[in-house]
Amino acid sequence: MYFNTEKLLIDVFDPQAGERVVVMHDLPHDEIADNGAWRERRQMAAEWRTALQQLGERRGFEVLELFTFPATGANNSDLPKVGQLGHEQRPVAEVLDAVTLALALTEYSATAPLAVFAEARADFRAASMPGVLKRMEQTALSADYREVARRCQAIHERMLGAERCEVSFSTGHTCRFDLRHREPEVDDGFLPRFKEGDRIINLPSGETFEVPYEGELDGVPSHTSGTIPVDADGETILFQVAANRVIAVDGEGAGAARFRTLFEEDPARANIAELAFGVNDKAVISGVVLEDEKAGFHWAFGRSDHLGGVFGVERFASPATVLHQDIVYARGQRIQVERAVLHHPDGRTVDIIVAGEYVV
Repeated sequence: MYFNTEKLLIDVFDPQAGERVVVMHDLPHDEIADNGAWRERRQMAAEWRTALQQLGERRGFEVLELFTFPATGANNSDLPKVGQLGHEQRPVAEVLDAVTLALALTEYSATAPLAVFAEARADFRAASMPGVLKRMEQTALSADYREVARRCQAIHERMLGAERCEVSFSTGHTCRFDLRHREPEVDDGFLPRFKEGDRIINLPSGETFEVPYEGELDGVPSHTSGTIPVDADGETILFQVAANRVIAVDGEGAGAARFRTLFEEDPARANIAELAFGVNDKAVISGVVLEDEKAGFHWAFGRSDHLGGVFGVERFASPATVLHQDIVYARGQRIQVERAVLHHPDGRTVDIIVAGEYVV
């Protein structure tokens, strides 16, 4: 199937005359080993930069040299201070401050630090593409983003004002996500200059999400609680949740032990950081979270400030232990979401998923 890179760039970003654009990627180093997918992604970054440059020559915007930086080694950790712009070393903040659009095709997610940067800059937007693969040009990147946006907005409208979402899983377990004191957001694949609201998207796109209330208000605890089943390489483990935190991981196998160690190493990781509905119909499950999460319901633990929550880097033991990890439940997976229903303060209930299928 032929993939039109230029069409995607126009449909998603619509870059205009006078803009400055940078394509960036991270690099393996020291103990952070290279791999084939990463090498392919770096080539993909160069190809997309060329496509942007050709478009810029016709539209009148500038594309900087390819910008590279040492890999952080952890998803959503702060970016390093210095990178390489072409053959010149430049501070990362200086390069980002000089552009209106950044595309980050990285091994480790840069979504959180880019979102923090965007909060301080009115004329800056970015697409974060951690783990993106060339083959996604034939799957999730090839979606009709007008239809993706429509689906995202339909769920967003129903989530507005909801005070909780109750999720029932195919294992018989349930969890209640507290949505008070929060607003839903969309990652719909539409990021023109001066877009209102969130100016950071993942690409491929296609989800509506909300950070559950994290209990930061004095005397107002979070009501997020229940049991969340997780498939860890065929082992069903159970996350016990109370007050928006994973308080225990039940299971006898290696998967449960791995998660217990993860939370013991840094208790901030146990924060419930996201509730989301992925709606990109071209997304496939492959083990790459960037695309997997667009294929169905998911939730996440760890860092949340880049999505509208209050758990930032300062909550963690060190920048090296910061993470935001998604757990995905999509068609074809062993554990499914049977039902997801929103509850509003006036007593209304609105179904989003019934019998494992979206009804919106």
